[in-house]
Amino acid sequence: MKTRRIADLDVSAIGLGGMPMSIEGRPDEARSIATVHAALDEGVTLFDTADAYHRDATEVGHNESLFAKAIASWGGDTTNVLVATKGGHLRPGDGSWTIDGRPEYLTQAAEASLRRLGGDAIGLYQFHRPDPNVAYEDSIGAIRDLLDAGTIRLAGISNANPEQIRLAQEILGGRLASVQNQFSPNFRSSEPELALADELGIAFLPWSPLGGISSAAALGERFAPFQAVADARGLTPQVIALAWHLSKSPHVIPIPGATRPESIRNSVQAADVSLSAEELATLG
Repeated sequence: MKTRRIADLDVSAIGLGGMPMSIEGRPDEARSIATVHAALDEGVTLFDTADAYHRDATEVGHNESLFAKAIASWGGDTTNVLVATKGGHLRPGDGSWTIDGRPEYLTQAAEASLRRLGGDAIGLYQFHRPDPNVAYEDSIGAIRDLLDAGTIRLAGISNANPEQIRLAQEILGGRLASVQNQFSPNFRSSEPELALADELGIAFLPWSPLGGISSAAALGERFAPFQAVADARGLTPQVIALAWHLSKSPHVIPIPGATRPESIRNSVQAADVSLSAEELATLG
């Protein structure tokens, strides 16, 4: 598969998001592991997770543990696999989400994530979401300290605005590796953050690039131009949407979620699709 870069690392142009494998409505473990193995078979080397990707309060880090198990059991060379995880978002177990950006919490969360993922350092650790009750510079300072200590190899942020991106880059001493914001055909308000990441040479990882768990399957119905281009190409609108993401910038690496091997096999086709200027104009 074609590759793109996060800092000094080459990763697959299409990643795999793990959230649907671990929250409500998730598949059984065997199918999830088969999905991860299918991704690895197709050349996917970027896997996105978070300690908050779980369903019940007693299983924090479910998706991290699932990824670790699946990658370890694949049997192939996983030297170049990068697992990106996040901390600072929590799920009490009742379906809601809470936020904790305190430095002491982020330090503990990163150490727990490292234990679940294994190895001597987390490949990419991202501050999941700004905490309105904690100064942003304090939260990012904790990420910097984790980076300096070698607990994490690369540092990123998620759900950030341009001001926060610039502040994080300053606090991290120019070592901000990634920005992960929501972006899709249906949600384009992160264009300024994408443009800034491109300007700074930072990887931009769109989450829910197909519109989210409930919308991805109906993407072609909701956005007729994507279906039209897909029909002309003999592809699915999901592939066209991911190719559209890739056309935005050489720093964009979409991370679609999947719960079935056939879904990720379909998604990775986007890495080899080059959309024409006419097609891009049609897609808007």
